[in-house]
Amino acid sequence: MSLQPFSIDVAGSAVAGLRASAPHGARVLALHGWLDNAASFVPLAAELPGLDLVAIDLPGHGHSAHLPPGTQYNTPGAICHVLDVADALGWDRFSLIGHSMGAGIASLTAAAAPERIERLIAIEALGGLRGPENETAQRLRDHVRAARALPGRNLRVFPDLSTPIRARMMTNQLSEPCARLLVERGVKAVDGGYSWCSDPRLMLPTAMRLSEAQIDDLLAAIECPTQVIYATPAQSYYPEPLRSQRIALLRDGRLAVFPGTHHLHMEHPRQIGEVVRGFLAA
Repeated sequence: MSLQPFSIDVAGSAVAGLRASAPHGARVLALHGWLDNAASFVPLAAELPGLDLVAIDLPGHGHSAHLPPGTQYNTPGAICHVLDVADALGWDRFSLIGHSMGAGIASLTAAAAPERIERLIAIEALGGLRGPENETAQRLRDHVRAARALPGRNLRVFPDLSTPIRARMMTNQLSEPCARLLVERGVKAVDGGYSWCSDPRLMLPTAMRLSEAQIDDLLAAIECPTQVIYATPAQSYYPEPLRSQRIALLRDGRLAVFPGTHHLHMEHPRQIGEVVRGFLAA
């Protein structure tokens, strides 16, 4: 199943993405990770025939519009955006599949709007990153300081795509084909070459994070069947036993673990596709 470019208007802003629409197929909205884009799901889509699969570029990413000046990128806004996109598609109930940041947004959307979400597939995250309470003041200070300094920064220009592709390969342990997929959708042509098209505000330190107790409460509120998929070894910012402890909070959760890196859904789409197909068909 190949994904084709599409664009819709959501609350006056352009939302771009990739879609493979199968008649009468299960409705699945796919949410990518931080600084990725809809191309994150191109390899996996080939393993998921028969779905009405919509992979969007989240606000400020890929080909979608940036949020207006003065507007913050935050979790409640992301949840509302996901539901707004579903409304624009004419979807009352649907399933969510998310990777990394997208999995965090998807899981919190399932907690916030249980009447809308049929099934949840969370790859390499569940509930979002925690923020210890004793770091709250410093985190807010760092965000405000960086946000106020941002207007004076210039975007880096690359003469060709080799440098950003190599950077993504090194940063995320990606193969060249997978890194190229993300980079080609994540840059724009400018004088002298290319620059990232993502909103620079996405690089700001997060102003506020939920505590682990708050995340626990949200995960316990998820009502739909949930398939969690992790790579092993675990990422340093989402270690064991924390990530396994979160799964235990789900009312109807199951876990699949595969050797691999953070973007295992791109690098090992056949294995992940088999899990996803079985879960959606159950």
